[in-house]
Amino acid sequence: MAVYTEVSDEELMAFVSGYGIGEVLSCKGIAEGVENSNYLLTTEQGAFILTLYEKRVDPGDLPFFLGLMAHLAAKGIPCPTPLTDGQGRSLNTLCGRPAAIISFLDGMWPRRIVPDHCAGLGAAMAQLHLAGADFALSRPNALSVMSWRPLLNAAGERADEVMPGLTALLSSELDELEARWPAGGALPSGVIHADLFPDNVFFRAGKLSGLIDFYFACNDIFAYDLAICLNAWCFEPDNSFNVTKARRMLTAYRKVREFSDDELAALPLLARGSAMRFLLTRLYDWLNTPSDAMVTRKDPLEYLEKLRFHQGIKSPASYGLE
Repeated sequence: MAVYTEVSDEELMAFVSGYGIGEVLSCKGIAEGVENSNYLLTTEQGAFILTLYEKRVDPGDLPFFLGLMAHLAAKGIPCPTPLTDGQGRSLNTLCGRPAAIISFLDGMWPRRIVPDHCAGLGAAMAQLHLAGADFALSRPNALSVMSWRPLLNAAGERADEVMPGLTALLSSELDELEARWPAGGALPSGVIHADLFPDNVFFRAGKLSGLIDFYFACNDIFAYDLAICLNAWCFEPDNSFNVTKARRMLTAYRKVREFSDDELAALPLLARGSAMRFLLTRLYDWLNTPSDAMVTRKDPLEYLEKLRFHQGIKSPASYGLE
């Protein structure tokens, strides 16, 4: 989440009036994240999230994102629900941007991750994968393996400003990922979240209370979602890998949805791909985010260390499972 577009009081009140949620009491920008402009909106009927979808988001994808949240919420997944206006529309326009109001979820994301958090996430992720099986819409992963080379090319020689030799290092890794990435249908696939970082997962009293920010959700390999979470949840601040956290996450996941030997064997490669994906998008943002944007840039080199770890994995047992 972030703030790129400022909203005037007059525009805000006119927009909110169509939703029948009462008078606006406050509206404060949320600085976390990098994709859209987000505000914590408080009205006479409670708290909501107001999102303005910025240029990186394809407006054609928004029916998928908003429809998926509504579908999953109806299935019991703790995720935000888009509000509809008096004409039954969940998507409208504010300040020249597509915009929506979604329900607010109570809870806080964990600043200090412990194994219980990882177990809660694993179970919830498996539930999400199962609940999305009958969702009518589909969306390919726009940030899968075939998008990574163009991202590196967009950085060009400027990547070496972040670290000398980074361009050549990433190009070599991409050669192997492109050659070895699982073909479509080779592994079980369906709706995945694709961005379940700790700041997108809420807990209350130690129990998972919400999954948010579905704006990278897509149809892809289930185990790739697991790989993303291994990278996001199971490394310590010094970038050492915590196998206990990984074991708890994977064990909790497979209690809800069992995964095959092929999925387990693919985890090291998928984790390398996940590290590459987030390294490259962070690199792009590091080089291109406007200096006056109300957003915190994230260090791409954190994911270089994670990539190097997975390059050294010889067996999925290193993730805590045989």
